[in-house]
Amino acid sequence: MFIQTEATPNPSTLKFLPGRLVLPESTADFRDADEAERSPLAERLFAVNGVAGVFLGHDFISVTKKDGEWQHMKPAILGAIMEHFMAGVPVMATLKPHAGDEEFFDEGDAELVETIKELIETRVRPAVAQDGGDITFQGYRDGVVYLNMRGSCQGCPSSTATLKHGIQNLLRHFVPEVREVEAVS
Repeated sequence: MFIQTEATPNPSTLKFLPGRLVLPESTADFRDADEAERSPLAERLFAVNGVAGVFLGHDFISVTKKDGEWQHMKPAILGAIMEHFMAGVPVMATLKPHAGDEEFFDEGDAELVETIKELIETRVRPAVAQDGGDITFQGYRDGVVYLNMRGSCQGCPSSTATLKHGIQNLLRHFVPEVREVEAVS
């Protein structure tokens, strides 16, 4: 099994491409070892010293470090990913959503929200996934779009620029009612 690695805009996060689907229908973000109990793969990765976060995407895994050097951590992470897939263990034990992931918006804004969500799905998420992250719609209220930033986007030095200059400008262009875009944690 050959696993490619790619740098991300976040120097604390590396993207691992195992050459197979990881989570074909969704994504999963784990910020600590306790949350990782939903995923045997994430649990295995949190067992590597220095791992602070694990994000599972369609065909990639983003790992965020809290300390340590990538040159020391990378072999252990590659080994954990390889062992997991070679053992044939499922990536997720359950796919229940995180608490607090419920969307919010006024029913009167439903058509506007559908346009926003379509733009995020077709134009934003594919580009962000290339950098090892994910951005999903959380809500809309009074001209403000609230987005969840996960994977390498979380804590990335360039995420504010991406959010304010890239995504906000895109949404304002197609949906003039949008005044600004905010990240939720």
